[in-house]
Amino acid sequence: MAALPFAWLLHAEFGGPGLVAAAAVIFVIGIPCSDAFIEASGKDDPGPVVIDEVAGQWLTLAVAPMNLQFYALGFVLFRIADIWKPWPASWADRQIKGGLGVMLDDVLAAVYAGAVLYGLSLWMGA
Repeated sequence: MAALPFAWLLHAEFGGPGLVAAAAVIFVIGIPCSDAFIEASGKDDPGPVVIDEVAGQWLTLAVAPMNLQFYALGFVLFRIADIWKPWPASWADRQIKGGLGVMLDDVLAAVYAGAVLYGLSLWMGA
């Protein structure tokens, strides 16, 4: 949830493409950071690592209108997709290890959440 205000600021300043670019930067930074935490903790996908959630939330929200209701909806849709992990997010979660796996499953889940969010925004005329 802490990612949302930063997403709003980035989105307001740089638009959806800027938010996608910021998510890409977070993705790249998150891989070695997650690797380091995994090595230190010995856990495959440690709960305290949340940089993957930030990248996923930002990617999802890149297609959201600048509207609090759509940001809340985007948050919920991403959480559902991240928990449900539709393919290929589920495949990445099981098969790709290390920091790349930690980051990739959330980004893949964000693609689904963003697609649903974008479709809903079109349907609702936002």
